[in-house]
Amino acid sequence: MGKKNCVVAQSGGPTVAINASLAGVVNGVKNSNVFDTIYGSVHGILGILNDDLLNLSEQIPDEATLKRLKHTPSMYLGSCRYKLPTVEESPETYTQIFKLFEEKEIDTFFYIGGNDSMDTTNKLSQYAASIGSKVKVLGIPKTIDNDLCLTDHTPGFGSAAKYIATAMLEIIHDTYSYPVPSVTVIEIMGRDAGWLTSAAALARNEYNIAPHLIYLPEVAFDTAQFVADVRKQLEKHTAVIVAVSEGIRDKDGNYISATSQTVDGFGHSHLSGAGKCLENLLNAQLDIKVRSVEMSVLQRSAAHYSSATDLTEAFQLGNNAVKLAEEGATGRMVTLNRVSSDPYKVEYSSEDVSKIANEIRNVPREWINEEGNDVLGPVYEYLRPLIVGEPDIVFKNGMPTYMSIPHLKGSK
Repeated sequence: MGKKNCVVAQSGGPTVAINASLAGVVNGVKNSNVFDTIYGSVHGILGILNDDLLNLSEQIPDEATLKRLKHTPSMYLGSCRYKLPTVEESPETYTQIFKLFEEKEIDTFFYIGGNDSMDTTNKLSQYAASIGSKVKVLGIPKTIDNDLCLTDHTPGFGSAAKYIATAMLEIIHDTYSYPVPSVTVIEIMGRDAGWLTSAAALARNEYNIAPHLIYLPEVAFDTAQFVADVRKQLEKHTAVIVAVSEGIRDKDGNYISATSQTVDGFGHSHLSGAGKCLENLLNAQLDIKVRSVEMSVLQRSAAHYSSATDLTEAFQLGNNAVKLAEEGATGRMVTLNRVSSDPYKVEYSSEDVSKIANEIRNVPREWINEEGNDVLGPVYEYLRPLIVGEPDIVFKNGMPTYMSIPHLKGSK
């Protein structure tokens, strides 16, 4: 029997580790006795619907290119925010997808992404089973939000956490340069879970206790109590640093700030401006300098701050997904299980993707202080191993060398 083909796609928000997972899949296929050609679907599942595929076996021919891919930020194949309809809503969509699989002689579809991508993975694997298709569908995790269930953590998170902690420490140094009373509010990504915002605590060291306040979506946010918290910190510190998740919300579940009433294809509100909202609130209450800083896309695209641990694990998860496919598995997501934090050790496994899709893993409430304005010891133990190690990036003329992306729609 001849070798089989496979296709891989990326979806959701970019990270600096998702291309490492892609590199792991490509590497696994190159070393496989089962697979031949690996295609890359441009812009997630849309590339399959639009028959927009790259031959990755040809585009990534050697180890040097594979290494460059591993250290390239964002998504080499591009992304999408497309919500795959149910079979009942659009049976023709599934027919179209599986027609392309048949034409390209696809044995396995690998989808690298977060919660919404695992929803797509689950739908496709269930549809394949319902029609008796032998096409296997496997999920590979990624998200800086770190909110996927049944895995200790997700690729992309460790690097983003490292960036947050480092940038936070640098902002602190900048703020402390001036001996004048001030408050700096730093807004960090995290719609439903505060994992990334909790990483701000890693900026604390032997000479620094900031950020002085940390607010996560896991605890209802009260604006009056927030002002009181800041006033209390100003009694002890000239400059007060605050870290807040973009997804902080009040006791009724209303976001503190949403830039519009619009939502994406998955029903998520478009969030931005929690930091600016709190800046305006404090400016109306305090007669001192107040500013807000929004980390924005920097926290998910800063490859120069990436964690070597994160990239290594992302690559291995991609490689393990190929092994899983070779074993005939489908409808599963490869996972990381922590064996020990000190010394740090993980094991690789997989879980039923139907138990992961559309679920959210939050920071445990017992890891947050009673007042809801700081994190506790377990957070440090959990986070510290994930940011260890520096990337081995190749530079040319003082700039990092990344993969060229002329195939993406935003590139001309």
